[in-house]
Amino acid sequence: MKVLDRAVSRFCYKHPGFGINNLMLYIVGGNIVVYLLYLMDRTGMLLRYLLFSPELIFSGQVWRLVSFIFIPSSSSPLMFAISLYFYYFIGSSLERQWGKGRFTIYYFSGMILNIIFGFVVHFCGYPSPYIGITSYYINMSMFFAFAALWPEQRVLLMLIIPIKIKWLAYIDAAMFLYDIFAGFSHFPLNLEPAVAILTFLLFCGHDLFSYIFHRRPHRSPNVINFRKAAKKYSTSQTPDQSAPKYRHKCEVCGRTDAEYPDLEFRYCSRCEGYHCFCQDHINNHVHFKE
Repeated sequence: MKVLDRAVSRFCYKHPGFGINNLMLYIVGGNIVVYLLYLMDRTGMLLRYLLFSPELIFSGQVWRLVSFIFIPSSSSPLMFAISLYFYYFIGSSLERQWGKGRFTIYYFSGMILNIIFGFVVHFCGYPSPYIGITSYYINMSMFFAFAALWPEQRVLLMLIIPIKIKWLAYIDAAMFLYDIFAGFSHFPLNLEPAVAILTFLLFCGHDLFSYIFHRRPHRSPNVINFRKAAKKYSTSQTPDQSAPKYRHKCEVCGRTDAEYPDLEFRYCSRCEGYHCFCQDHINNHVHFKE
């Protein structure tokens, strides 16, 4: 897990332009378009052209490798609207925290693993040409990542009941296990929830295990209190005219709080020593080792 985390961080550092800005906006927009067309389609043929089908993909209908993520997870207008709002909220939060590059890699990794799983099910002799793979479990793996980062955050269940996000994650994990064991007669299709769990563990397993066994996110011995470090840094500067006229400067892009007053700066707890980064690079940089 750590090896993958470092590899992704290094890749995002070397390719700062990689990724899709507001990826969840495109996913949600595609779902809305398909849902509206679905309401107008009385024949039900539209969804048949979007469903994942290895047999039809081999015959040339390659758009099915992507189109299945736009199939709505619910036909109820209320549940559809609530689910899309929730997915957009957690997806945009992850993108702000990780950066567009890491979030894009995470979401597309979930897609690729589901596609591989669909082909495995097909080659295992699944009787139907259509394999019921949708974006539901991909989005749920995204939700687990959100819960691992902010387990104590409260959300409104059904827009009414306040509940900590970690309890929702526990409930969903239990439902995943139930779906796996209750659907054993449909083996191996019943293992689709395990693919979502695998995606989550590959990228966020370290954060999860740190929280479970330490009851708090893992911190290195060099953890830095941002406010104290900023105060120490600012008071240590002499009033020399040649001194830099800023308090924080990003180690990666060189932007300062003087040039960009609205930009957020943080100190990395995983780097040895005092190293400041802007909000775009706090999660996308190679850590300093002294």
